[in-house]
Amino acid sequence: MKFSHTEENPDGRHLDVLTDEEDGLRIVVSRLGAELISMARMNEAGKWIGFLYRDGDLSVPESGWANHATVMGYYLHRLKNGRTLYRGHEIKGGTHGFLRSKTWHLAASSIGENSASLNYQITPADFSATEYPLKVSVNLTYEINADGVTVLFQFRNHEPELTAHVSFGLHPGFGATSFEGFHLQMPGGYYRRYFSPGNFLSGETRDIEFGGGEMPFSKNELPGSIILELVDVPRPQFSFVDPESGRWVIMNLAGVPYITLWSDGNAFLCIEPCWGLTDDHEQRLFEKKRGIQTIPAGGELQGSFSMIPQFASCD
Repeated sequence: MKFSHTEENPDGRHLDVLTDEEDGLRIVVSRLGAELISMARMNEAGKWIGFLYRDGDLSVPESGWANHATVMGYYLHRLKNGRTLYRGHEIKGGTHGFLRSKTWHLAASSIGENSASLNYQITPADFSATEYPLKVSVNLTYEINADGVTVLFQFRNHEPELTAHVSFGLHPGFGATSFEGFHLQMPGGYYRRYFSPGNFLSGETRDIEFGGGEMPFSKNELPGSIILELVDVPRPQFSFVDPESGRWVIMNLAGVPYITLWSDGNAFLCIEPCWGLTDDHEQRLFEKKRGIQTIPAGGELQGSFSMIPQFASCD
């Protein structure tokens, strides 16, 4: 395997481009939000084909979802009325938390024989007490390897005595030729669905024993978000397929507790690995949120998943 790392700066947007020259796989990451804005493969004709929605497009659309793969944290989805209380401190913030709005530090880039990676960092010096009151840092690594693209979150709690609470995840949208045309193949297992009318948990859940195959939900439900806990899913591999373009993404979500499926009705599907849940309608304290993750004093927390973009034969 032969890798390269280059930097680009279109219109003042600092981008890192990591390429597997031999296998024809490339990712582009914006340091603003550490957002993966392109994940592409080279086809047989030598053309790069993007797998994300609006892949590589930095313009702002007139309407609809404007992102590609939003990094979420230190909370997920929304806070009720844009605020909450954590250990007596007020947290204020918008959708998906503050990580998406920060310019991340490129802590390291690494090129090895069988893999290459980009490692980004946010430290307590990069956010205010109203964004998050404890001293917790995060490293986010994108790695190209034999498994495709691996995404690794690593949190470190610098507080000497306090347990820290966070939730986080990635919000990748996979591009399709049309909203009607894509398919999601889900593995068999035991799921729990959390209902969230108005974007907040109602307390209603439904347990689902699923034998595997096409997702058992109507696409009409996607704009309201389908939130699932992977209670007992032995082989958590999800496959997004767009038959018309031949694009196929396999997601290995081993160790991921929740996923959210969402689309606004345009030609994409978001499959979001989540370590946490949105607020309840009857808001709980931040440290009591459903699905919140804990980091012991002086300790660490990790979470990861992988994506394999490839071309399918769709006869």
